[in-house]
Amino acid sequence: MRVKLFAVTAIALLLSVAVACQSTAPEKTAPETSAPESVALQSTCDRACLEGYVDKYMDAMLAHDASKTLFAENCKFTENGVQLPLGNEGLWASMVGKGTYKFYVPDIETQQVGYIGTAREETAKPGVGNPVAIALRLKIGNGLITEAEQLVIRPQSNIFDPNSRPGTSAGENIEKMGETLGSPHPVFLEVIPPEERPSRDEMIRIANMYFSGLQRNDGKGVYPFSDDCDRYENGNRATNVPLKPGQKKPDPTKDMVYSSAWGCKEQFQSGLMHFVSRIRDRRFVAVDRERGVVFTFNFFDHGAGKTRYWKTPNGRDVVSGPTEPWTWQQAELFKIEKGNIRRIEAVLHRCPYGMNSGWSTYEQGLSEEIQNIK
Repeated sequence: MRVKLFAVTAIALLLSVAVACQSTAPEKTAPETSAPESVALQSTCDRACLEGYVDKYMDAMLAHDASKTLFAENCKFTENGVQLPLGNEGLWASMVGKGTYKFYVPDIETQQVGYIGTAREETAKPGVGNPVAIALRLKIGNGLITEAEQLVIRPQSNIFDPNSRPGTSAGENIEKMGETLGSPHPVFLEVIPPEERPSRDEMIRIANMYFSGLQRNDGKGVYPFSDDCDRYENGNRATNVPLKPGQKKPDPTKDMVYSSAWGCKEQFQSGLMHFVSRIRDRRFVAVDRERGVVFTFNFFDHGAGKTRYWKTPNGRDVVSGPTEPWTWQQAELFKIEKGNIRRIEAVLHRCPYGMNSGWSTYEQGLSEEIQNIK
């Protein structure tokens, strides 16, 4: 009798516990599962959102106001590889107007956005603004800009003479390129079909083959260029430049200096760009998989000395390149399509030889390895 009574009591107790669990469980678990999803949706920035941060950044720089509603409290800022206080130095102090060229590279996967555009910078002569080119990377977190990295390509002039004016600048050239070819070029705006889109890592690998093939160029590498590949540097065409009437196209197998009349692959296969002794601090900072665009910051070193002497693939002895150590600091864009590089655009200026980006360690700054910035 006691056994039966104990069994009935135990069953009743278990049933009451089960009912209690069923009634209270939803109240405990619902907030825990719904809150993270809500936060994730609010913190993820789509294409338009990321591009909008660039516009807000340029507006803030023009107003010389680094508002706390736009920037994180500890936002790191560099200009031309030098860390500066955000909001009152560099182009933040001297910008007087916006430019006409705009090229956005939103990276939804990493919540970063790359940008190449133009702006106006104050000159010694009141009321005059010099066009400058600007390459920019922004990192977005929790609705604020947490990192801001910019490269400003300025014209060379006598800054103390209000009547002096430099020659055609990168900013002017890029705006003219945009007026003629598009801002950006239509090739960059073409959408890659979803089934043909490589992974972010694969796109970076293909873009990096450009650097691997160019440094210590020997004409024997694998060069993944499309037949219609073109390259522009500071708004100037650097490949397939039309010949003047009566001018004969140089021969890549006979000439001693590479030619801008050649295509991308011809230049590399000539083996005549060996004087680029090192391409380092290869920081891949934004990848737009939808449009097949890769954005990178890097440095091109020309070591001078013995790096100016080499043999071409067919045995010609060549002497070429800068006679003094020289470094280009640059931002570069690659259009990747069907495993090939179709178009390249770069903005660059000379900087102290061996300079660091301000975002890398000493070892990373000298390395030729890929840095996939996320």
